Amino acid sequence: MRLKGRKRAGRKADPAPSRLSYRYQRWMLTPGIRLGLRIGVPVSLVLLAAGVFFADETRRDMVRGHVNDVITSIQERPEFMVNLMAIDGAGSGLSEDIREVVPLDFPISSWDLDVEQIRDVIAGLDPVKSVSVRIRPGGILQVDVVERQPAVVWRTRDGIELLDETGAHVDEIASRADRPDLPLIAGEGADAHVAEALALLRAARGLGDRVRGLVRVGERRWDLVLDRDQRIMLPTERPVQALERVLAVSEVQDLLERDVAVVDMRIGSRPTIRMNETASEQWRNAKITKTGNGQ
Repeated sequence: MRLKGRKRAGRKADPAPSRLSYRYQRWMLTPGIRLGLRIGVPVSLVLLAAGVFFADETRRDMVRGHVNDVITSIQERPEFMVNLMAIDGAGSGLSEDIREVVPLDFPISSWDLDVEQIRDVIAGLDPVKSVSVRIRPGGILQVDVVERQPAVVWRTRDGIELLDETGAHVDEIASRADRPDLPLIAGEGADAHVAEALALLRAARGLGDRVRGLVRVGERRWDLVLDRDQRIMLPTERPVQALERVLAVSEVQDLLERDVAVVDMRIGSRPTIRMNETASEQWRNAKITKTGNGQ
């Protein structure tokens, strides 16, 4: 009995972990578990604390107000403030219109300016051909405008308008006498054919001050109106070439210096000339006299 007790007393403790302890240690060595304990648990605790804190509406309003104050303090720093608007390339009237459609209360933060929207609003004005908007250093809202230049005066039933070379509306005037330096066009649909009208007027430059204007007839062709109530009726197709034919004949035979009321070029293969009333009466009298003498 003593020997058996001595054997038990001299046996060493087994250093190997228990099965449960072994599995726990292996589980803790798993990369996902280690990452979750190192990052997931702290994040979860932070989110839990934040959820508890923001569960109260008063705390939420306090944080929201503090954030807005910080944002406002940054946006209203002097380097972000716009103090005035400079407009280049526009006349006084257009400049006033721009300031009216873009009513900004300076100084204003550049963060509160929608430059693209401002550009679109200004581009919508009739006299504006193109525009660029940018914020210059020094707190200046720079507006560079290319203004439409009127090329013709268009007389309509509703009034008198100024059009540029593309037919775009530029402005309205009270009387033709306000712009005597510009050629006159008239007729329904004339604004859609301004380029063709300008080509005809260039071809008629040799007539000088005799040209009174162009009239669009039936929304398909032009009549060139001259002084002395003369009119050149041009065809729908190739009107410039037809006008050049008339001017060439007139230069050789003084056609337009005669008592001609209408030169009809609508049918290119058969031009027609209509005399004015006085010349027609004289021709009838001469024919009657000649017939009487013949009898």
